[in-house]
Amino acid sequence: MKKFISLFISLTLLVACQEAKETVEIAPNELHDSMQKLTDVIVHDIFSPPVASRIYAYPSIAVYEVLALKEPRYKSFTGQLMDFTSIPEPSGKIDHDVAAIDAFLKIGQALIFSEDKMDEYRAAWHKEVLESGLDKEVFDNSVAYAEQVYNHIMAWADKDNYKQTRTFQKFTVSDEDARWQPTPPGYMEAIEPHWNKIRPFVIDSANQFVPDRPTDFDVSEGSAFHKEIMEVYETVNNLDEEQKEIASFWDCNPYVMNVHGHVMFATKKITPGGHWMGIAKIASQQSKADLMRTAYTYALTSIALADGFISCWDEKYRSSLIRPETVINKYMDEEWLPFLQTPPFPEYTSGHSVISGAAGEALTSIYGNNFKFIDSTEVRYGLTAREFESFRAASDEAAISRLYGGIHYMPAITNGVTQGRALGNYIIGKLDMINEEQEISSK
Repeated sequence: MKKFISLFISLTLLVACQEAKETVEIAPNELHDSMQKLTDVIVHDIFSPPVASRIYAYPSIAVYEVLALKEPRYKSFTGQLMDFTSIPEPSGKIDHDVAAIDAFLKIGQALIFSEDKMDEYRAAWHKEVLESGLDKEVFDNSVAYAEQVYNHIMAWADKDNYKQTRTFQKFTVSDEDARWQPTPPGYMEAIEPHWNKIRPFVIDSANQFVPDRPTDFDVSEGSAFHKEIMEVYETVNNLDEEQKEIASFWDCNPYVMNVHGHVMFATKKITPGGHWMGIAKIASQQSKADLMRTAYTYALTSIALADGFISCWDEKYRSSLIRPETVINKYMDEEWLPFLQTPPFPEYTSGHSVISGAAGEALTSIYGNNFKFIDSTEVRYGLTAREFESFRAASDEAAISRLYGGIHYMPAITNGVTQGRALGNYIIGKLDMINEEQEISSK
């Protein structure tokens, strides 16, 4: 009887060992869901658009780097991103997919405020992975390796000057007529005046893509600047329903202050970068991209966004141009309001124009010039989905939405698009990510 029991236990253990998997199927949707969770926390924590772009970049680079270890077609970012060195090699048997997503979640958790929300999500995901049958030792090795990658990426992130800029002097508001002034209803202080001190990812420096100079400030009738003011004023006063929908769709203001009498409350929204990370998700899902290609899509898009914000913010605080709302209220119509709430930083160039131009080029380089898609990113925030013929068409609409919103003059839009696309194409040309020889040999 004892021999029978011993044999039964041995057979049971053998079956259990046979059932344990050394790898599990990690679908691209698990990365999409993790990215969505990160976006949800960014919205909840009300990060500014530049800071949000940094939060997207580091986890996206991490997941790409881990997956690239087992995908010879894709090259590492090592030596291609500013000051970036190789992540550690795994020492034991790991599941690269599990380690990649775990590194993404752990790094994302370190960059936001509501760490508990990411921690709960990560714990639930761990449980799902184990329940899928992954060998416990492989799982533990994968999580331990993700910790190594986390330490490596965070050590790199800690040297990008972000922490130092938290202590820099606040922006000093000038009395000069042409200079930016805080805008209603909150009259908030200028956001991230030192963002050009953040280490870029690919571009040489924050001022590598300085746009043409903004139009000289001159409110006299007939001047070029006066014509730009009147264009904003008349456009907003005569908006049709389609233009209003476009403006609202691309608003992407993470903190809209609502004032009703003595009651004030905030509406939280996705950031502009978050919107484009949503488009990256749509593109990869629509094209049925595998996990590696999905990670590549997120990494390249997030890098373009992050460097786009650094470049744009460098110009914003160089020119420090006054917003249309301030000019119109002071010189033309004190009752006038823009369709969208004016965000709290200088006007030139348009952030949406720059980062949409950059992200649009990044996605075009992966999925082509004529990638038709329905952008449903804003549906979860109560807006209607919109259809686009290409990523460039979407970036063009994002840019012109700022005129419809009444928050930018046209030069900030047109020059911003030029700035962003030049930056995006520079990044595409600078990064050597696809191993062409491997691609040819695999065909």
